[in-house]
Amino acid sequence: MSVRIDIAGLRPERVAVVPSPLAELGMALHALSEPGHHPGLQGWVTGVAAALEPHLADRMCEADFLWRTTFSDLFLPYAAVPGAVPGGTLAEELDQLDKLTDEQFVDAALEFTCALSYGTRAPGLLSDPVARGRALEVAASRGPRQVRFARRLLDDPPSVRAWLRRFLEDCAEAFFDEAWSRLRHQLAADARHKTELLRRKGLAEALTAVSPSVTLDGAAERITVDKLTDGHATAAADGLLLVPTSLGWPHLTVLHRYGWQPVLHYPVGSPELASPASVEQLTLRMAALSHPVRMRLCRYLARSAYTTGELAQAQGLSAPEVSRHLGVLKKAGLVSTRRRGRYVLHQLDVTVVARLGSDFLEGILR
Repeated sequence: MSVRIDIAGLRPERVAVVPSPLAELGMALHALSEPGHHPGLQGWVTGVAAALEPHLADRMCEADFLWRTTFSDLFLPYAAVPGAVPGGTLAEELDQLDKLTDEQFVDAALEFTCALSYGTRAPGLLSDPVARGRALEVAASRGPRQVRFARRLLDDPPSVRAWLRRFLEDCAEAFFDEAWSRLRHQLAADARHKTELLRRKGLAEALTAVSPSVTLDGAAERITVDKLTDGHATAAADGLLLVPTSLGWPHLTVLHRYGWQPVLHYPVGSPELASPASVEQLTLRMAALSHPVRMRLCRYLARSAYTTGELAQAQGLSAPEVSRHLGVLKKAGLVSTRRRGRYVLHQLDVTVVARLGSDFLEGILR
C-alpha cells in the first residue's frame, strides 16, 4: 500500500521546499490533543496545557476533528492554488485560507466524512443533499459535539470560517508565536538544505533526505510514499510542495486531494520513545499484529475511534471479519472499546503501541 504522485513532465523549478507556520500550528494543536502520538513533546505539551485559559481550551475541543483524528487540508490552504507556496507569516497564510471558496473550505474541513472519494472528483457537501446527509451521519458517530459543529459548518460556512480564524489567532497569541519563534529557524535551515540537494543532486536525493519512506522511480516519473493507505495524485501541472514540520514526528502526511497541488508534509527529527514492553506483553502483542489486515485496522484506529461497520466499509471486508480481528487486538490489550449512544467505537491505545517500538508506531502513524 502506498500513496503515489505522478511527476512526469514536472519541471525542477516547480518543486519548492517551504516551511509553513499554519501547518506547524496545526501540528501543535494535534500534539496538544493527542500527546500519545508525540511522546518526545511531553514536556512542551504539559507546559502549554497547564497555561491554557479554560475558555481557549474549551474552544479547542469544539473542532478538534480538524487536527486530532485527521490533519485537515485547511492547514495547507495554498495547495488549493496551482503554483502557490506557503506565506511567510501566519497572518499571510490565514489570508490564503480566507481565499478558499465556501465549498472548498467545507469539503476540506469535513474530510473525514468523504475519505473514500478524497482523491477523485466528488459532489460538494454544500450542493449535494446525499453527501450532506452522509457527512452528518458520520459526524454523529463521533459524538454530539462533532455533529453540532458539522451542522453549523454546513448551515453557515462564513460564521464558522470567522470562528476558526479567530481561534487560530488566539492560539498564536497564547502559545504558538513563542514556539514558532524558535522552530522557524530549524525549519528554514532544513528547507535550505533540501533545496540545495534539489539543485546539486536532484529530486531523488532530496526525497531520500525527506524520509526513507519516500522514493523516486528509475524513470523519475513517480514518487511513492510508503504508507498503510492507498492514494494517487498528479503533480505535473500544479507543482510539488515539500513542507517540513518540527512538531509532527512521526506523521508523514501526503496531501493528494483531487484538484489541489500535492504536498509532502514531512517531519524533521525523531524524539525518543518510551521504554519497550515486557517480553510476555511483546510476544502477545506482536502475534496479534502479525496479520496484514490487523495492521491496516491499526492505522485507522490510531487516528480516531471507528465503528465496526465503518472499518468494514473502509477495508472492503464483512462486519464479522472485522469483529474477529478486533477481538484479537482487544485480547492483546491494543484496542479499547466504548459505547456512545447506539454506536460502539473502537480505538487503538497508542501509549501501549509506543512501547512496542518506534518502527511500528511510525509505520502506522506515517
